[in-house]
Amino acid sequence: MSIQMVDLRGQYLRIKDEVDAGIARVLETTQFIRGSELTAFEAELSEALDGVGTLGVANGTDALQIAFMALGIGPGDEVIAPSFTFVATAEAVGLLGATPVFADIDPETFNIDPVAVESLITEKTKAIVPVHLFGQCADLDPMLELACSHNVVLIEDTAQAVGARYKGRAAGTMGGFGTLSFFPSKNLGCYGDGGAILSPIPEWLDQARLISNHGSRKKYHNEVIGVNSRLDAMQAAILRAKLPHLDAFTKARQEAAGRYDALLEGVSEIQTPHRASYGTHVFHQYTIRVLGNDADKRDALMSHLKSAGIPSYVYYPIPLHLLPIYRDNPDSCRVGDLTQTMIAANEVLSLPMHTELTAEQQEQIADAIRAFSRA
Repeated sequence: MSIQMVDLRGQYLRIKDEVDAGIARVLETTQFIRGSELTAFEAELSEALDGVGTLGVANGTDALQIAFMALGIGPGDEVIAPSFTFVATAEAVGLLGATPVFADIDPETFNIDPVAVESLITEKTKAIVPVHLFGQCADLDPMLELACSHNVVLIEDTAQAVGARYKGRAAGTMGGFGTLSFFPSKNLGCYGDGGAILSPIPEWLDQARLISNHGSRKKYHNEVIGVNSRLDAMQAAILRAKLPHLDAFTKARQEAAGRYDALLEGVSEIQTPHRASYGTHVFHQYTIRVLGNDADKRDALMSHLKSAGIPSYVYYPIPLHLLPIYRDNPDSCRVGDLTQTMIAANEVLSLPMHTELTAEQQEQIADAIRAFSRA
């Protein structure tokens, strides 16, 4: 069987009966919007994440935007986030007329650096958004202290780290808000778009719920400007089927990561992922560094793997501050010292990582990397 970056079909076939039964329930009830499946999923997700309040929404980007809206973030406000991530984090800030402020990363974890965050806080700062990149939490305690001392809100972008823990606490549950994506390739993915908002503060979650439903608690009685963002019942049913398997999915990813570590040990040009002592890594991606701060060298390895029938991918080749939307509009963002961000963009390469990955496939991948290293 060919090696894939993500094997959603293989995973589906393993839990087909449960997924199909969930879909059938929705078709039988014809409750396609909201309804019992979504209510049940929100309760089950809450239980899995230490009892935090949960709200299903249409996608992870909406989750971020609605969280910002619930806090009243808008023109004149600033939100600190990493430049080394997917654009959605900053995009949601800009959609509300606020300004993203890009901070550098920790070179070991690829997550936002608390020291860099502190240097960027001003009287305009309204939120700090650590992105738990590749499946590992950012170092939250220093940023929670910063948020408290400066009266700003910490919002955890947990799109890639559902199931991860920080000092024993579930990722996404420690800030004022947490946000999830259920994009199909995520560790807990549906079969379309989907997302969730998390909050330990009932009043804040209630405000997010209001906003997500056109600003209305009662039909035709709209209280605030809102959006239309709901996790539909079909996706909720699929996620209900998958959620009980999340721990097993995580274990499979962690075991695959351990095999990669052993197979790539001693390859001098390669640095394997760092596990921070403060938490767990759920390996949404297994991202190596091709050392040397040379994108051409990294891309050559990528081409070598492709010629051997092995996919790989660069997350992320262009830091956000260099995307045309920000590079060509300097007033649309504020930028700190991004030295480590630039190095990471030149060195990172993500290898195949999913729940169906076999030891034999990983040996093939590692052999190809070793052959490239010897060449």
